[in-house]
Amino acid sequence: MEKLAIATKDLTKIFGDIVAVKDLNIEITYGTTYGLLGPNGAGKTTTVRMLNGIISPSNGTALVGGYNILTQTKDVKMICGFLPESPGLYSKLTAKEFLEFIGELYYLPKATISSRIDELLDIFDLEGRENDLLEGYSRGMKQKVCLCAALIQDPKIIFLDEPTSNLDPAAARMVKDLISDLAKKADKTIFMCTHLLDAAEELCDIIGIIDKGELKLQGSPKEIIESQNAKDLEDAYLKIMGTTHIEDLLSWRENGPNGANLNKKTKKKRK
Repeated sequence: MEKLAIATKDLTKIFGDIVAVKDLNIEITYGTTYGLLGPNGAGKTTTVRMLNGIISPSNGTALVGGYNILTQTKDVKMICGFLPESPGLYSKLTAKEFLEFIGELYYLPKATISSRIDELLDIFDLEGRENDLLEGYSRGMKQKVCLCAALIQDPKIIFLDEPTSNLDPAAARMVKDLISDLAKKADKTIFMCTHLLDAAEELCDIIGIIDKGELKLQGSPKEIIESQNAKDLEDAYLKIMGTTHIEDLLSWRENGPNGANLNKKTKKKRK
């Protein structure tokens, strides 16, 4: 396990009667882009939060960068960058002030913080807005600032939870290119949670498909497609997941959010 960037052993998280993640066992080598793919509520975010030492597992353990998430939480956080799905920002700070604050949390020298802020603002096309308060930023711009914060300490391992959330197509394309460059040119290990099949197929070396807290299948996009005799990843995903989620969606549509049958209402109106 010591030679792996991330290794979990029976990692489990239970919230009351809900098993969010169950006996998760994955091994990720350095330099790999790993995608945890699944529907909303599948356990992706819970997994990432455990691997970053934000919440403790109910059972099992993991090593991240060789550090134990149970006993070496601080060390894990120092070598990892993390972009949560719903990141929080200090709205009364400017982008530059916020990034300076994040850099200081990692004990970076001031000169290093300054140069990295300039570089990141240039990469994410935020130059000229660095001294504006974050409260005036659009959702997409805030997402860019949070990506800057996740990268400022030049982490070995980067966790991205829905990294293209809130971004317009052009910005999303830029983020995808950045993720690819980080993996291929900077040799970073990336753990990405997503429910976007195209992003997973394009960016990930290995994909794990998770549902209801359990890892159902793992492999390269090609291996997963071939294992299901599918034409593409979307087709394979639907074969693996079955029709359960589609049936649930149609049931909600027919019955309505409060249990009222919409079709019956429609028929009454037509009469």
